[in-house]
Amino acid sequence: MLILLLSVVALGLILLITTYFQRKNKTDEPEIYLEPEGECCGAHAVCEHDTLLSAENLIIYFDDEELDALSDVSPNNYTEEQLNQLSDVFYTLKESDVAGWLRSLQIRRIQLPLELREQALLIVSERRAG
Repeated sequence: MLILLLSVVALGLILLITTYFQRKNKTDEPEIYLEPEGECCGAHAVCEHDTLLSAENLIIYFDDEELDALSDVSPNNYTEEQLNQLSDVFYTLKESDVAGWLRSLQIRRIQLPLELREQALLIVSERRAG
C-alpha cells in the first residue's frame, strides 16, 4: 500500500514538473527574423512574400527597428519625424518586400497613415494581379 501511495505521489510530481517547464519554455513573445535577400523561392503554391496574413507571430525587420516606438500609437498622433521615418522605410522597400513589411507592422501593432497604407496595398494588389 505504501509503494502504491509513493508511486502516485511521484507520478503527480513528475506531471507537475513537466507542466511547469513546458509553460516556462513556451513564450508569448514573437520570434524575430531578419528578412533574407532574394525573391520568393517558388516552393509554395502562393508566395509567402505576397500574403498579408500572418499565420505565425514571426516579426521580420526590414532595417526598421526604430518603428517599434510607434506600436499602439494612432497615426493621427504621429509627429512629423515619425511620419518621415515611416515614409523613408516605405519608399526604400523593394516592391517584393511590401507585403512582408505590412505583415511585420501588423504583428508589431504599428498603423500606417491612410496615404501610405493605400499606396502599400496598391503595390501588393498589383503584384498579385501581375
